[in-house]
Amino acid sequence: MSKYEIQIREIVNMQGSITVLALARALNVSDQTIRRVVRPLVERGEIAKVHGALVSNRSPIDPPFLSRMSQNKAAKIAIARSLLDLIKDGDRIAIDTGSTSAFAAQALRERRYLTVVTNSAFVASTLSMIPGNNVSMAGTQLRHHDGASFDRSAFDIIERIHVDYALLSASLVDEKKGFLVHEQCEVDMATAMLKNSSKTIMAVDHSKFLPQKRKPSLKQPELKPGDYLLTDKPILRQFQHLVSSLDVVVAK
Repeated sequence: MSKYEIQIREIVNMQGSITVLALARALNVSDQTIRRVVRPLVERGEIAKVHGALVSNRSPIDPPFLSRMSQNKAAKIAIARSLLDLIKDGDRIAIDTGSTSAFAAQALRERRYLTVVTNSAFVASTLSMIPGNNVSMAGTQLRHHDGASFDRSAFDIIERIHVDYALLSASLVDEKKGFLVHEQCEVDMATAMLKNSSKTIMAVDHSKFLPQKRKPSLKQPELKPGDYLLTDKPILRQFQHLVSSLDVVVAK
């Protein structure tokens, strides 16, 4: 399978559907190139083509990670785009496995000569085929529901690489406890990323500040004064004390 076939399949499966013209702009190629490359994908049944658009053939029972990426998609895309104001060509960045981080990886395809370390197979595959990038996939055993790795080798790699930024996410923001996630391995990985980073970027959309039925209970490591919080709506008053020392960026 060619590089473009892999990229097209990933983008279509992530977005559900996309026009040929929009895909051509995303990959910076002609629409004729897109039509030529997608033909074998359509013939193999990996994607479908309907009235000038490409449509994912994934079923509703695909991994939860893809389902999470479809939630609050517009907000996550806006946050991902705002990251481009911070990350420049040649920067070094550690990226976690959240769905917002996956959109961030898509946005970072516009940057060149990045050094990236991640325990997300999705992030690694998204950024590894960009000319000049140096991408390290941390870990060997991947979880079935999100393609993330938390084995010992993942931590070994994360702990060896020094970066300018660590990009983290959270499942919920609690006005008393702060940024929360569901699993201890996520906290441990975030802690490892923070140790070797100069700055932390926490990326959470507005829904993470709202009540949820399934409440996480594990607290992410403390952010330092001057670290960044990227979100898509102004911070509610009851959360202002949590972010008063952070550089808050509200995506437009």
